[in-house]
Amino acid sequence: MADSLQLLASRFLMLSNNDILKKLRVALSLRNDDIIEILSLVDFEITKGALGDLFRKEDHPGYVEAGDQLLRNFLNGLIIYNRGKLPDNRHQEKEEDNKPDKKSQ
Repeated sequence: MADSLQLLASRFLMLSNNDILKKLRVALSLRNDDIIEILSLVDFEITKGALGDLFRKEDHPGYVEAGDQLLRNFLNGLIIYNRGKLPDNRHQEKEEDNKPDKKSQ
């Protein structure tokens, strides 16, 4: 009896990747097209049909579990979607390192 209660409690405490995606979609008022665009920002392609399978109920025969890679790419794409891409400062830093100091001359 206690084991089944623990199993039931843990089931309700852990969110699946699908649940996280659903909650973010609602909280941020995202449409499926927005999610596809967000994923494309990190070169992760998904079809509307495959995306719909992620948002089905768990007991639906067409339900597909979202993997960690999909959620990770969605979160990384969401950062770019909201903030924009960061400038690539690595090239600028290398050029500055190669320039001699004006004070030492």
